[in-house]
Amino acid sequence: MRNHVCVYIYFNVFGGCMTINDLLKLNVNDHTEKKGQLTYLSWAWAWAKALEADPGATWDVQMFNDKCFMEVNGTAMVFVTTQLFGKQMTCQLPVMDHRNKAIINPDAFQVNTAIMRCMTKSLSLHGLGLYIYAGEDLPQGEEPESSVNESEMADYMALFEECVSIEALQKAFVQAIAATDGDKDWQKKLIGKKDECKKKLGGFK
Repeated sequence: MRNHVCVYIYFNVFGGCMTINDLLKLNVNDHTEKKGQLTYLSWAWAWAKALEADPGATWDVQMFNDKCFMEVNGTAMVFVTTQLFGKQMTCQLPVMDHRNKAIINPDAFQVNTAIMRCMTKSLSLHGLGLYIYAGEDLPQGEEPESSVNESEMADYMALFEECVSIEALQKAFVQAIAATDGDKDWQKKLIGKKDECKKKLGGFK
């Protein structure tokens, strides 16, 4: 008889129940680790959040007769079902190595690792850390915090004004762009200022 993992969780933020949209926007990056080309969310952290919200939360493994995995041509597949906001989601995961390849005749440790990762992945189907599995770096609606020194950018713009040749302006512009660290908003501002100064120097007709 198959037993399903049932994790009944209530997430609370500021005393209120989180919605699926809240979970989709939650940044979990501080609780992930990279292994090869894959990013994993810590199952311990995810489960701690569950117990924090609901001390009665429980989970179990879907069984296949006397085994906690389904055999597939010498490899293994584990299954987990989580319940969140009254809705069940089932997820499956092969027992894999660090190269993301299915392991032939996996041992108990490898199966256990896959089960915990599958539980976490199943939670992601409710929104928690889903963006990780979608190949994104940040959750929905969140932009990386700018590391640009605004005072330094203001100095570069003032330097543009002081340039007496297009060559000097171009050199200052290259230095300024390098200092933006890829910040697109500041790059647009610098380009606008550079074009304005270039026009004054006779660079545009």
